[in-house]
Amino acid sequence: MSKRILVPMTYSEESEKALAHALSNFPDAEITVIHVINPHVHYGTEGYVGYEQILEEEQRNAEELFETATHIAEEHDVTISTEQLTGHTPRRIVEYAEEHEFDQLVLGSRGRSGIPRLLLGSVAEAVTRRSPIPVTIVR
Repeated sequence: MSKRILVPMTYSEESEKALAHALSNFPDAEITVIHVINPHVHYGTEGYVGYEQILEEEQRNAEELFETATHIAEEHDVTISTEQLTGHTPRRIVEYAEEHEFDQLVLGSRGRSGIPRLLLGSVAEAVTRRSPIPVTIVR
């Protein structure tokens, strides 16, 4: 049985389902929820005017996300820890999992296929390919 579970979250219903899955299936595990802020994806390169403001806004939004995650955990009578990261999303998730010696990753996926998946990519797929630990994908 896994003892340390990492749940990367975004602002999606699928992420909430992934957290609920982890809480239900690993009730005695230490669960950490992370959110990776990647301002470069939406806003271009670092150093342009407004970069710091965008980063601050993303950090405030992440705090609201963590409040939601904490509420979901409380519904399962579990306490979680949270961590905010910055960088390339799949890479940071895998690095964090390795650095902190997690036993399992649980993340949500929207289940895109075809052209939308090609155009938008898949964080879940990239994490699964790079992860040295087991990954559970929840749709």
